[in-house]
Amino acid sequence: MRAFGRAPVRAWARTRTRAQARTRALAAALVVAGLLAGGCGADPSEAPGASPSDPAGSGRPSAQAAEAASGAAGAAGATPLEPLPAAVPAALAPYYAQHLAWQPCDSGFECTTFRVPLDYDHPGDGDLTLAAARAAAETASPSASPGARLGSLLLNPGGPGGSAIEYLEAAARTYDHGVRARYDLVGLDPRGVGRSSPVSCLSGDRMDAYTAVDLTPGDQHGIDALIAADKEFAEGCRKQAGAALGHLGTVEGARDMDVLRALLGDEKLNYVGKSYGTFLGATYAGLFPSRAGRLVLDGAMDPALDSATGNRTQAGGFETAWAAFARDCATREDCPLGRTEQQVGEQLTALLEGVRAAALSTVEGGRRLTGSQATTGVIQAMYADFLWPKLRAALADAKAGDGTGLLKLSDDYYGREADGSYPNLMFANTAVNCLDLPAPFRGPEDVQRAVPEFERVSPHFGRDMAWMALTCAYWPVRATGTAHTIRAAGAAPIVVIGTTRDPATPYAWARSLADQLESGRLLTFDGDGHTAYGRHSTCVDGAVNRFLLTGEAPEQGKRCDR
Repeated sequence: MRAFGRAPVRAWARTRTRAQARTRALAAALVVAGLLAGGCGADPSEAPGASPSDPAGSGRPSAQAAEAASGAAGAAGATPLEPLPAAVPAALAPYYAQHLAWQPCDSGFECTTFRVPLDYDHPGDGDLTLAAARAAAETASPSASPGARLGSLLLNPGGPGGSAIEYLEAAARTYDHGVRARYDLVGLDPRGVGRSSPVSCLSGDRMDAYTAVDLTPGDQHGIDALIAADKEFAEGCRKQAGAALGHLGTVEGARDMDVLRALLGDEKLNYVGKSYGTFLGATYAGLFPSRAGRLVLDGAMDPALDSATGNRTQAGGFETAWAAFARDCATREDCPLGRTEQQVGEQLTALLEGVRAAALSTVEGGRRLTGSQATTGVIQAMYADFLWPKLRAALADAKAGDGTGLLKLSDDYYGREADGSYPNLMFANTAVNCLDLPAPFRGPEDVQRAVPEFERVSPHFGRDMAWMALTCAYWPVRATGTAHTIRAAGAAPIVVIGTTRDPATPYAWARSLADQLESGRLLTFDGDGHTAYGRHSTCVDGAVNRFLLTGEAPEQGKRCDR
């Protein structure tokens, strides 16, 4: 499980048939997450029947309440993001004056490309070509009426690194029919992602090696191997991406969205962003508050957290999700790890330690399951409870000596294809994360000092997540961003959605972001899994659809449990 930058997104299929790709991508859309290297812990007091000292009702005290408090302290001391001037600078006028040439593509969708400056501060230094797709408003729908079209609704699935185009193709027709009737649904692949000047770093075989490196080194040899892998990854990105590697940050991505907004003919940006997409959308609102329309930020991130705090406290989010899985597993006949939550946790620890000591055989072309891949496979299943049966089966097989199931879950996390190739998800994810925030650690000594605190917050995943955060220490481009708050003063109401047991974007993030935004409206889903809109809750879906169609935001503090 590498490059936990801002929040792991699922990768989208590219080499399968269109029908297969849509099926896989739709499933992926339901697991949208983010490869976090900056995060915050869950607010354990929001779990049903829990208290701040006992989030799972297990009788064990938890450190996560303190982690939530540390996130709040970080927000209080962070510098605010300042808006850009409302007028488009003359040097950028040609970009805002382009004409979009839409062409039919991919099963009834339309596709286009447009140019943006590589560097907004120096527009003459070259351009990037970005790609977008749209599903035109279904004006023939019974819910449509003359003059009812509301413009475009941009969608982003998260990441950073998730392709909004492939998400659109997978999920567009699952949106509410009223929303589809009144909006053109638009997916813009952010710069460096998917079809928008994608960044690349390693070949498939080298990525296989990268994902297999031990994330819990026990000696200097292991530390050296991990550092070598991180440096190889970084050097590959430097060689293949060139100058673009220094211009893939979230602020630039938000400015690209404003160019597209203008080219689409919309006075304001309407937007649904999931996971990292919430950071992208909130950044847009902070830079262009007067142009922020109906924004929905689902599975919210907290921009006020530095990357070290983020990684540590996100580990607490995964621990919360694991506790929910363990409680459920203990009630199932096919649970391979015990009949109590404590037994399930203890046996997972023993299993992972065994795999670290001796990799398991698989049926995957001679590949073996390493400890880091086993942990990644477990993490992958925390994103959505519909993956829990698959995890139970994979754990049972692993106990019997077959690592195939956990390796497949790990491959799904990275988006590995059957032919051994990888999409650019992880490459873009790391590039954006290492640019957005300074590295959490300067070297292995810093990680070693931090491991006890990570393990305090997350006994099962903390050590891995501490070491995986070392990647940006060797990045060839200095970070251009810092932790900051986003106020977006003067913006229209912005709906911020938090799920109480979200593993990748813990609930405390949503509370913090909604508090920062002057017009933020917090909508809480009391449940499991990553993100809420379009997944579990008719209550959440109804509130969001009403907001998108009428502008009526849910009342502050609204809660949904189904």
